[in-house]
Amino acid sequence: MTMARLARLHDLDDDEIWRQASVPDPTEIRRRVDIHRLAALTGRPAAHLAGALPELRDPGPHWPAFRHAPQTGCPRCDAHHPGGPIYRILPHHRYVCTRHLHWIGPPDLNRPGPELHTFPEIVTAQHRHLRLLRRHGWAATYDAVQTGFMICGHLWEATWEERFGPTLLRGIWDSRCYQLIPEDTETQTFSASRIFAAVYPKAVDLAVILASPFWRKTVAGGKRQLAGFVAEIGDRIYDPYYQPRNGDAIAHWIEEDCWRPPSPPPTK
Repeated sequence: MTMARLARLHDLDDDEIWRQASVPDPTEIRRRVDIHRLAALTGRPAAHLAGALPELRDPGPHWPAFRHAPQTGCPRCDAHHPGGPIYRILPHHRYVCTRHLHWIGPPDLNRPGPELHTFPEIVTAQHRHLRLLRRHGWAATYDAVQTGFMICGHLWEATWEERFGPTLLRGIWDSRCYQLIPEDTETQTFSASRIFAAVYPKAVDLAVILASPFWRKTVAGGKRQLAGFVAEIGDRIYDPYYQPRNGDAIAHWIEEDCWRPPSPPPTK
């Protein structure tokens, strides 16, 4: 994709510019980009190119910490890059462009996310997400946020008979969805990404305790310690009467996952 944009900018043939910027790996049939050739071709320092193209970095990035598929990013960040559509490999912990207040994940192919100027709580969640990353590392953070999303999905989709306590959370998410996907615009604005955006603040809020070694140890410590965790998570889902029950996602995490190492992200 990068080679195609470069060729388009300079009115060159895609195959020719690819051959000029690549070397055999290990034969002519299979080639790879050479950063020094690309630097000579573009006139840009190799360090700058490595900053924009993570696959050219030496040492290479820790790829499991990145999403497995390229995606569109913040349209305002990409606006000053000519040559055609920009696709990025973003890390799992980047959901919001905090500079331009734009949703950038998880991706919807070829469809930019919504602006977030009227959703400060979503931007704040991104800052909390990054603090979680610094405190616990990318793997524990990824696992905790994904678990937070799954718990939110369960709470949102549960039937009235399964739902415990007040329904304040569902009201908050419904209201946010009506703003992200306005009535009568569903065919143009509906996307799974906007649904994720609606629950993202609470998913991160739950991830704070799901990633915590203290709380994970507490959950595994017996009934008395578990009661403290149940009270804490009840406060976070606005249900002071919450108790784990068969079939609910929180109970599943308590029984099956709290003692396991973090689950890895998908690779394809």
